[in-house]
Amino acid sequence: MNAMGLQEYQQFLTDNKSKVITTGTQVDMVKRVGDRIAKAVTEYMTKNNMANRIEGYQWEFNVVKDSVANAWCMPGGKVVVYTGILPITQTETGLAVVMGHEISHAIASHGNERVSAQLMQQFGFSALDVALANKPDETRNLYLNALGIGTELGIMLPFNRKQESEADRMGLIFMAMAGYDPTEAINFWTRMSDLKGGAAMPQFLSTHPSDATRISDIKNKYLAEALTYYKKQ
Repeated sequence: MNAMGLQEYQQFLTDNKSKVITTGTQVDMVKRVGDRIAKAVTEYMTKNNMANRIEGYQWEFNVVKDSVANAWCMPGGKVVVYTGILPITQTETGLAVVMGHEISHAIASHGNERVSAQLMQQFGFSALDVALANKPDETRNLYLNALGIGTELGIMLPFNRKQESEADRMGLIFMAMAGYDPTEAINFWTRMSDLKGGAAMPQFLSTHPSDATRISDIKNKYLAEALTYYKKQ
């Protein structure tokens, strides 16, 4: 998965070369937040005897100029943030909410789970190895569909509610360990919810859990735990 992630990430950057921003305050901020969260992830996984989850990770953070409000992380630590989400994050801490959430999907192997589920559904358990070995194009398409980077804008397909909740919880912990106040998550998701009243719903929210449920869970289930990890900088 990490190898395929690297390959597809590089292809995405090549295909969108004209949109990739390499310098400026936005780029500096994304890389700064990404580096801090990556260090927090390493610390957390090591302390909890899960360092094997991030073996082979080569973190990379890129900014793409596009009005879409979105961000995503590939297996292996390959991250893209679209400029369209920055007016909603508003601050560096708001950006940490988004990046922590998306990185958590990769750390929790949610993409792997989706690829495995699709392979097993299509080919069955007994044919899994054959599918991987002898049907590279078809398998690659399943991989791209599971991660959503086969779409024009590189938008991840929505994860199920359980995976979203897991990414919310883990993301809060990672951003807190990185020195970002996790209470900002409430403000960020409230702003995202408010945008639904406009002409179009941001792709970032497509078929995710209801805003009320997400915000309630953050307040009542995840925030207290995340605050125990908060390292104010």
